[in-house]
Amino acid sequence: MKSEMIVHPIEAVFDERSKILILGSFPSVKSREYGFFYGYPQNRFWRVIAAVCGEDAPTTNDEKRAFLLRNGIAVWDVIYSCEIVGSADSSIRNAVPTDLEKILEIADIQQVFTNGKKADELYKKYQFHTTGKAAVCLPSTSPANAAWTFDRLCEKWKNELNKYI
Repeated sequence: MKSEMIVHPIEAVFDERSKILILGSFPSVKSREYGFFYGYPQNRFWRVIAAVCGEDAPTTNDEKRAFLLRNGIAVWDVIYSCEIVGSADSSIRNAVPTDLEKILEIADIQQVFTNGKKADELYKKYQFHTTGKAAVCLPSTSPANAAWTFDRLCEKWKNELNKYI
């Protein structure tokens, strides 16, 4: 499969009440097709974050957006555009970072979290020097992270996020 230059097709979700910012790396093929974050059905993000917040997992894009805003959660990605093969984070080349300033100027972000090691690595490389905010790396909700069961993910995410939401 050939790499292609892709521009991030999904707008950041945040408002002035957002207290935490969760950053992924770059949307998967399924998320780009779906038009919203974590659109791949096997990705555990929505089930995990719903469990953390004590709510049912949202299903539609509108429900997901409302859920995030209601719970003070901003979601965006570290990379705005890049060359990528399919959904493989390991194939990301020629990355251009997202502009996090628009979120940080409006929202009172108390903590930045990265969803997985690749997002954390990219955040440190492209974003930390601008934001000055250290990120907490959470285990990836991707199904490729099979070492982390759903219950373990929920426990770890809850322990970290409940300090802020």
